Amino acid sequence: QVQLVESGGGLVQAGDSLSLACKASGLTFGRYVMGWFRQAPGKEREFVAAIARSGANTNIADSVKGRFTISRDSAKNTVYLQMNSLKPEDTAVYYCAAGFTGWQDKVSGVSYDYWGQGTQVTVSS
Repeated sequence: QVQLVESGGGLVQAGDSLSLACKASGLTFGRYVMGWFRQAPGKEREFVAAIARSGANTNIADSVKGRFTISRDSAKNTVYLQMNSLKPEDTAVYYCAAGFTGWQDKVSGVSYDYWGQGTQVTVSS
């Protein structure tokens, strides 16, 4: 049984930092592209960041580029999202996802096979 469990969300002020973690189990971690998506109230889910199987390549959405970074630790089966200089518009539920997919499909949610339950990030102004 595959499980992706996110942690690290919370309430912070604008300009603060927050680090999310997603621990995967029940799958061969190194075979999956890992991604982070988010969904704000009343909005569609959007791509935030992805990291290749080896960790050598990453892709960050323009909306968070320069503020967010993604990394993975294969020894811990965990993917991280470091969020700096947070803004109120970053408020959303953040989801971790695992995809047995090609790197070219990394930004599309339909390319991912497994999803976590989500963790709430709220940024106050």
